[in-house]
Amino acid sequence: MPTTLLESDLPGLELLHRGKVRDVYALPNDRLLIVASDRLSAFDVVLPDPIPGKGEMLTQISNFWFGKTAHLVPNHLTGTPVAEVLPKGVDAKLYAKRAVVVKRLKPVPVEAIARGYLIGSGWKDYQKSGSLCGIQLPAGLKQAQQLPEAIFTPSTKAPKGTHDENIGFDEVVKLVGADLAAQVRDATLAIYRFAATYARERSILIADTKFEFGTDAAGKLYVMDEMLTPDSSRFWPAEQYRTGISPPSYDKQFVRDYLETLDWNKRAPGPKLPREVITGTAAKYAEALKKLAGIVLD
Repeated sequence: MPTTLLESDLPGLELLHRGKVRDVYALPNDRLLIVASDRLSAFDVVLPDPIPGKGEMLTQISNFWFGKTAHLVPNHLTGTPVAEVLPKGVDAKLYAKRAVVVKRLKPVPVEAIARGYLIGSGWKDYQKSGSLCGIQLPAGLKQAQQLPEAIFTPSTKAPKGTHDENIGFDEVVKLVGADLAAQVRDATLAIYRFAATYARERSILIADTKFEFGTDAAGKLYVMDEMLTPDSSRFWPAEQYRTGISPPSYDKQFVRDYLETLDWNKRAPGPKLPREVITGTAAKYAEALKKLAGIVLD
């Protein structure tokens, strides 16, 4: 059975950051230990109930994609076994499939988003202006329609408690410089095109996805954090796809749909989840992992 971890506890290691899902610890030699917990956030609120095995599934699917795309863009993985860096007395099995040892990089301060279909905030922006992040799109597109070609639609990295905002490529240039901005755009689209083709052959459409990038001391660009997971992407079952609606997806939508039925103001603390919603959400993640990577967690 997959392990369950709501919050990591690694005595002796410096905790740098505890995010919505991931806990990040400092390691010697410019490395980090990233632990994916089973926490689940919805509407920017971390919910009180973990989704058993979620962190393992997110880590395994990220590692799968990092390996598949290493010929396109280098990534932050070091290959160091997690067991080698855990404090004595810690249960290594709990962290074996949900943690990675990575290079410590300088984050690029933008969310690098690739879109192949018109959905979410992109659909809302298109309805208002006919464009997206400064890119003029053809008239008459429908919700969830495939775009003529994939586009790079960056957004800000919003402070905690606020929402990211879509920005144009010119704004990315102002933030990081023309050369790095172009590298990030080209890497984002190259990975997306490769992954979208791979996934389509396995009956999954990747509507859009978000990447995080970082640079080392020499300025070399790496893709980092998570990659092409149900948390950072919209995965649609190809057989259920059609335009004019928001198609069903392998992600947190199962939880969001339940939360929308409640009298909840979408502020912390979040409500408890019933057992069927927890198991249903875990099943969605597991199905995506099996279909894309052929991985079934024991």
